[in-house]
Formats: sequence, structure tokens, C-alpha cells
Amino acid sequence: MSGLWLWLLIGVPGAAGTLLGVVGRRADRVAPAIGMVVGAGVVIDAFAMAAGGPAVSAPFVADARFALAVTGLSAVIVPSVAVVALLVLVFAAANPEGGIAAAPARFFGLMLLFLAAVLVTAAATTLPALLFSWEIMGATSYALIGFRWQQADRVAGGMVAFLTTRTADLGLYVAAGAALAGGSMDVDRLPGLTGPWRDVAAAGVLVAGLGKAAQLPFSFWLSRAMSGPSPVSALLHSAAMVAMGGYLLLRTSPLLAAVGWAGTAAAWVGASTALVLGAVAVAQRDLKQLLAASTAAQLGFVVLAAGVSATAAGSAQLVAHAATKALLFLVAGAWLGALGTKALPALTGVARRWPVVGVTATVGLLALAGAPPLSLWATKDGILAAVLDGSTVLAVITLAAAAMSAAYAAVVLRIIWARPTPDTGPEIKAHFDEEETGTRRVPAAAQSVLVPLAAAAAALGVLVFPPLAGRWAATVGDPGRPQPGAVELAGSAVLVLVVIALVMWRPPPKPGWAAGWLGLEGAANAVIVRPTLAVAAALARFDDAVIDRPVGASGRAVLAAARLADRVDRSGVDGAVTGVARGAGWLGRLARRPQTGQIYQYYLQAVLVLLAAAVFLVWVA
Repeated sequence: MSGLWLWLLIGVPGAAGTLLGVVGRRADRVAPAIGMVVGAGVVIDAFAMAAGGPAVSAPFVADARFALAVTGLSAVIVPSVAVVALLVLVFAAANPEGGIAAAPARFFGLMLLFLAAVLVTAAATTLPALLFSWEIMGATSYALIGFRWQQADRVAGGMVAFLTTRTADLGLYVAAGAALAGGSMDVDRLPGLTGPWRDVAAAGVLVAGLGKAAQLPFSFWLSRAMSGPSPVSALLHSAAMVAMGGYLLLRTSPLLAAVGWAGTAAAWVGASTALVLGAVAVAQRDLKQLLAASTAAQLGFVVLAAGVSATAAGSAQLVAHAATKALLFLVAGAWLGALGTKALPALTGVARRWPVVGVTATVGLLALAGAPPLSLWATKDGILAAVLDGSTVLAVITLAAAAMSAAYAAVVLRIIWARPTPDTGPEIKAHFDEEETGTRRVPAAAQSVLVPLAAAAAALGVLVFPPLAGRWAATVGDPGRPQPGAVELAGSAVLVLVVIALVMWRPPPKPGWAAGWLGLEGAANAVIVRPTLAVAAALARFDDAVIDRPVGASGRAVLAAARLADRVDRSGVDGAVTGVARGAGWLGRLARRPQTGQIYQYYLQAVLVLLAAAVFLVWVA
């Protein structure tokens, strides 16, 4: 397939997003339609790319090119991102909560720019291309999280998320520098870097991946990222930005394995995050906060897979989680738009009120719990099989994390299907409209988007089982990995079902130590956010006092010189020119006076001229 289609895959959403941003409010009416049409085109192109496997390259910087390819792991991730993005855009057009209706052109423009950046990130085969898209992805995510910029707390949430991930992103620059020094900027050649540069590159990639994937100690930024509209959360935290952290580590798992210590570190951080953030999810009282913590926990399994080089199982987990989490965030958005709240106590019995939303939410929550036979049950067991092949202790932590997944998913299930009582009814309604004015309805078009996502959340576990498992592993470049056996599958199924039954019977206590996201945000504010903002403020003052003041003074001097030149021009140059012009006019008028048309006057003039000439000659002689 021609590389032109790959350029179009990223160029069309990028150009459309830029155009919507430039045109602004004048495009509000057509922006949702443009977003959906472009999203549909990206889906068609993405599946064509996955089948054709094109690669393109262009000059970019010295010793490295801007190179993209949809092959191997990117061939399964790019279509997944495209499909989730399209469904999220359709949902946002049908159910524009969170201030989207006030500025649809800006929203859909930012979403399309973000989509283009994510697609480049997934397809990049050189570090300069990856860095380019990584930066745009981070910048647009900040704008989307703080979309309602009139509210200071939402902008602050975006700032915390942005600065935290930017701190981790520095690792990618370190990796790029090490790759340049070590001999190759190609992502696939990083394991072959010379000398100590391979270890430096591995450390940089590991930090950047852990930061974007919201792994410990960076996990808290996901909590603040919930300030954005629900469709933003559905895309950023399912198939896009957070997932790209896990994708980066899966993509570079040969580098992590070649170094040794990096793979081990990734595995332990991923398993620890899956367990600890599971406890954080159980402690939450807000649906989106619970889903945010569960995102970090579920990405922990992906990072664990990257650490043990289980690329096939990790990528299957990544794709299944994308469908599941996009579904659940859109469900949260549907209920927020309808009831004006996402507080868990206010959602008591809400699944009974809108059955389609309730049933699809149930499928998503059971998949998130790892209940058989749904997708994340199989994909987690695929990762567990790889872990058992190496470390028993790590396998025990992984099983405990899987049980925690069942616990926090069952907490939500128990609430949304509970029957409100006369005593609890007024308390539930007291929460309505506490965040925005609810419409008390979920549009049919928005509900229809949930169905295909629920189907995917249910069925994508087949990627782990024959006959698709072998083809999937071969596609992502991970053949020969151990597959989950019947005993492992049965054991994890029993564990998950028992945990779900226990939570449905009696809700677990909410660990107070985990409710505030482990206090990580306070530490980050002290170490990262406040120092960064203080440095920025100091630089702003320095700019005003040292740089801007001389620039302003020079500008004022230039203006004064210009005014002086203007006065000189008006009184001197213009006056001289005007005087010459007046003199020339006077001479012209004088020259016209002898021209009377009377011949005797011409003879007289000739006589006078001859007389003057004679006098001159006599005087000269």
C-alpha cells in the first residue's frame, strides 16, 4: 500500500483539528459533523494500514529521519485507537456534557489534533518522530483536561497533570540523547546501543513510560485529569495518552530485557501499581475517580507484561482495556449529563433507570473485574502465565491485584443495581445537579455507542486463546510465550467470582490511607509543581525587569526617533520639496506669459534676445 495513505492517516485529523481551531466559533455548527466524518475516515484508513503495513520516511533532523510504519505492534494499536476515538467523538456529539456544547469547534479541533499525535506516537519508528508526537500529545491533553478554562480548579488539574507527565517525559529526551551518542535513533535498534548508552536509554524510556502510564509514583496525576469532560477521559485514559505509556514500554521491551535491571524494575513497578492503585480505587466515592485509579491499576498489568517480555499478552490487555475503559468513562459521562453528578452514592439504582446504559455498564464492570469469560479475565491470565514462568512472588502479587480489580468493579456494580429505599431516596436526590445541571435523559445516539464497546469488552479475550493467539503473537513479534492453562484460568475465575460475591453481599471497608491517592499529589506539589511554577514566576519577573524593560526602552527610543524623523521630514524635506515645486510652478507660469499668439510680440522678444546677446559679446570682448 502506498505511503500516501499513512501520511493521510495523520495529516487529515491534524489538518482538520487545526482548521477548526483557527476558524473558531464560526465552525461550531459543523464541528461535530467534521469530527465524526474525519474519525470515520481515520478508522477506514487505519484498518487499511494494518493490512498493508506501509512505512514512510522524511528528512527531519541531523542523523535521524521522521519515520513511521504500521507494522508489528503498531498494526494492532493504531486501529484500536482509531475505533475508540470515533466512538468517543460520536458520543460527544450526541451527549455534549462538560461544557462541550459551549465551544464544540474548540473541543473537536483539540480532539482531532490529539488523535493525530497519538497515531504518530503509535506509528513512530525513530525517536525524533516519537518526541515530536509525544510533545503534541502532552500539550493537547493539557488543553483538553482544562477545557473549561473559566474554572480555576479545572485549569489547575490540567496543570498538575501536565507538569507531572512533563517531568517524566524528560526521560525520553535522555533516551534520545543516549541513542544519538550510542549510534542509532531507530526505536527497534535501541537494544544494540554501544557502551553504557544502552542502560541510559533504558532508564530514560522506563521513566517516560511509567509517567505517561500513571504508574507509581506518578499515578496521582490521573486523579487531577478527571477535571476534563468525560469524552476526554474516555479517550485519554483508555486507548490514548495513558495507554501510550504502556505501549512505549511494550514497544521497547527488547531494550528492557537486554539491560536486565530495567525489565525487572518495570515488572515490579507494574505489579505494585496494579495492587496499590486497586486499593485506591476501592476507597473512592466518585465514579470517575474510581475509574481513574483503576486505569493506573490495569495499566500496571501492561507494564508488568513489558517487564517480563510478554508482548502478546500485554498488547491484548492494552486493547481489551481500551474498549472496557472507554465504555465505562462514557457511561460515567452519560450519568453525569443526565443527573449532574458522578458521586457514587447518587448513582444508587441508576442502572435500572436506563437499562441499555446499565447493561452495558455491567458488561464493562464485569470485564474490568476479570470475570469469565469476558476479555480482561483471559488477558490477565495470559500475563499471569508469563509471570509464573519467572517469579512466584510476582505471580502472587499479580493474583492479589486481580482480586482487587474484582473488588473495585463489584463496588460499582453493587451500587448501580441497588434499589433505593424511602430512607435513601432523598439523600440520593440531594446529590443531583451538584456538578452541572442534569438533563434527566441519555440520548439514544449516545446509548448506541455503548453497545459496540460492550461487545468488544466482552469478546476481546479470544486474542489469548487459539487459534487467534498464535496469529496475534506473530503479528506483535512475540511468538513462543507460555499460554494460560486450564488450571490457571479456572483458579483465577474462581478467585474473581468469590470476590465479586463477597462484595455484593457486604461492601468492603474503604481504606482511609488510600482515599487521597496515597498523598502523592502533595509530595509532587512540593517537589515538582510548586517549584516549577515558582521558577516560572521568577523567570517572568526576570523577563519583565531585565529583558522586557530594555526591549521596551529601545522600542520607546525607536518611536521617539521616528517622531523626530517625521518632524524633520515634514518641516525640512517636505518643505524643500514643496518650495522647489512652487518655484517650478512660478517659473512655468512666468514662461507662459510671453506666449500670447501675437507675432509682433515674438519679433520684439527676438530683438531683445539679439540685443542681449550683442551686449554680452561686447562685454566679454
